[in-house]
Order: sequence, then C-alpha cells, then structure tokens
Amino acid sequence: MDATFRTPVLLMGWLSVVLLLDRADGGGSLWFQRGLGVLTWAVLLLALRWFTPMVRCQTLVVVAFATCIEYLCSPTLEVYLYRFENVPAYVPPGHGLVYLSAFALGHAPWVRRHLTEIAYAVALVGGAWAFHGLFLAERPDVLGAMWFGCLVAFLVWGPSREVYVGAFVVVSHLELLGTALGNWAWQAHDPLLGIAIGNPPSGAAGGYGWFDLAGLLVAPYLLAWWTRRAAPPKLEPAWSLEP
Repeated sequence: MDATFRTPVLLMGWLSVVLLLDRADGGGSLWFQRGLGVLTWAVLLLALRWFTPMVRCQTLVVVAFATCIEYLCSPTLEVYLYRFENVPAYVPPGHGLVYLSAFALGHAPWVRRHLTEIAYAVALVGGAWAFHGLFLAERPDVLGAMWFGCLVAFLVWGPSREVYVGAFVVVSHLELLGTALGNWAWQAHDPLLGIAIGNPPSGAAGGYGWFDLAGLLVAPYLLAWWTRRAAPPKLEPAWSLEP
C-alpha cells in the first residue's frame, strides 16, 4: 500500500470495524457500544498525533459541531435513528476520524496532482447517484439531491477542495455501510421540511461539508487564541540602569 494512503485506510478501517461490531443483528449491548466509544476516542487521540496543530484544531471543531448536530437531528428531531435511539458513544470521536480520513485522503500527493480530474469524477458520480435518488429509486431522495448541490458548491467555491473530495469517499462509504448493517436508518421524510429522504441520502457528503467548513473557518482563530494563552508571560526587569 502507498504510504500516503495508509492513514485514511487505517482510520476508515477502524470505523468500518466499529460499525460491523455494532451492527443491528450483532447482539452487542449498549455497554458494548459504549466500550467501542472509549476505544474510538483512544484511536482519535492517537491519530491526532500524526497531524499538525492546525489540523488538530480543525478536528476538534468538527467533533464539537457535529456532536451538536447529531443530538439535534437524531434523538430530538428524529431525522435518522440509531438502533438504541441514542447517539452512540463512538459517533462524536468518529466524526473526528472521518475528518482526518477525508483530510489525509484529499491531501495525498497523487490526489492533489489530479485534484481537478478527481473533483469532476466526484461531481459525476455524485450527480448520477442524486439523479437515481430523485427519479429512479423506489424511495425518493430529495434531501440527497439538495445535499449534492451543497457538495458541488463546496467543490467550486469552498476553501479546501481536497477535504471535500476526500469527504465524498469517506462519508459515502460509511453511510452505505452503516445503513446496510442497521446501525442507523433515515426516516422516509424530513420532519420539518416534509421532503423525501433516501436511506442513506445520496449527497450525504455535501451535508457533511458544513462540518468541514466549520473546522476550516473556526480553527485558525481557536489556534491563535490557544497560542496566545499558552505563551509564557513577558517579565519586566526588576531594575534598570536608566534614571
């Protein structure tokens, strides 16, 4: 395996294993799920050591923002439901691993050399998926098409096309796997807007792009604040030769 792809493959692999162990027919209890959460936090803390301070701050912002959205959309609004009707303990750190996977994949040298072509490929595949969800699927998917529009906007105007390209691969893989295994399920209709939702929505990576955008925009300010706070205080001399 190319060393540049090792990090995203390992992180995505861990998340895939967690979903497999916590699948609906796996027999795992709520406490087993919590144990997976503890291990996922440990994996995230270990993985953060491989990245720069800026990326670490971006990841923490993504975890905080995504966790708030999770509690709003799942147990509160019930746009989608996990199998214990909670937010599993591995989900908050899992969002951090998703971001790191997307970042590492998008910034791999081969991907960056072919970024424009890959972005077009992402738009083509995502567009075909959204078209199928709108017009051909047994269960219509309007939300997925709207999120695909967000993805295209991020690819064109977003501050980090590399992250959005990587997020399309990572988020699509995990959404397809998690819904297939029964870890979570999307409702047929959005409870607020009333629009149809696929299971999973075709453009989920476009929705996830807002998490990435929050990390990219907020992290520089957070890191600057932390750097100022952690800097040692300047000491004034106790005496001076000047009169």
